Amino acid sequence: VQLVESGGGLVQPGGSLRLSCAASGIIFRLYTMGWYRQAPGQQRELVATIASTGETNYADSVKGRFTISRDDAKNTVYLQMDGLKPEDTAVYYCNANFRLLNYWGQGTQVTARS
Repeated sequence: VQLVESGGGLVQPGGSLRLSCAASGIIFRLYTMGWYRQAPGQQRELVATIASTGETNYADSVKGRFTISRDDAKNTVYLQMDGLKPEDTAVYYCNANFRLLNYWGQGTQVTARS
């Protein structure tokens, strides 16, 4: 199983980034896909999830600014991040979950600063 994130980088506050996570080795359409983040010295936290049904869930801190989506034909999940704030700075991890199966990507750094 591989989850490969891309799209991170450095952006000014108020800017946008789009993260992608390409999955292989799983039946992608069955999995709930998610994005989590971990800032230095802090615990990993939920950012957003999208179920196999398309139902979405967001952390309160990103509601209205971030949008999660999935393309089952491409085995890929996306996170569109608009209105980035310095407090969004973290390593962002892709997650795939189906019943007792749980997989993580290697992470991609997102930095929002002037």
